[in-house]
Amino acid sequence: MNDTTARPSLPDRLSVNPRSPHFVEAIFEFDIGIRLNGKERFDVEEYCISEGWVKVPSAKALDRRGQPLLMTIKGSVEAFYR
Repeated sequence: MNDTTARPSLPDRLSVNPRSPHFVEAIFEFDIGIRLNGKERFDVEEYCISEGWVKVPSAKALDRRGQPLLMTIKGSVEAFYR
């Protein structure tokens, strides 16, 4: 189960939204983890390692399409396979 040769490399920027240009379906076949400033986050919608930010949904606010509004949190970002 820990065969890392079959897993695609994690990109610099990735989104869980299928409408985003940064969505890569092959990566979501595996379980991914995101660490922000050394703490693992479970609510990340999108991340960028080189720019150092993650986007997480706000508590209750929705945009006009009914999607949650995303807040940007900056820090050191690390993506990994679990």
